[in-house]
Amino acid sequence: QVQLVESGGGLVQPGGSLRLSCAASESIFSFNVMAWYRQAPGKDRELVAALSNSGITTYTASVKGRFTISRDIPKNLVFLQMNSLKPEDTAVYYCYSSKLQSRYWGQGTQVTVSS
Repeated sequence: QVQLVESGGGLVQPGGSLRLSCAASESIFSFNVMAWYRQAPGKDRELVAALSNSGITTYTASVKGRFTISRDIPKNLVFLQMNSLKPEDTAVYYCYSSKLQSRYWGQGTQVTVSS
């Protein structure tokens, strides 16, 4: 069973930065895609950023130019660098991966942007 473990969340002031990490229990190169989702209170879970096996990245419009998804293949890590954070970025952030017909989720890490 694939395990994804997020870390790096916390409390940050508006305009600040955080870097989230997702550690996978097996080679991330085996996944079709790895991504970050987020869910704010009372809202649906939404895709934030995705990284395909071939290295193509996609971002939701609200984070373009502020967030960057990247990976360290030898270490089985995926990152989400978040800059210029806004209060509306406050949410639980989840790591996600898919392989063949299977989908996997991490347990989530809380990001709170507040002064």
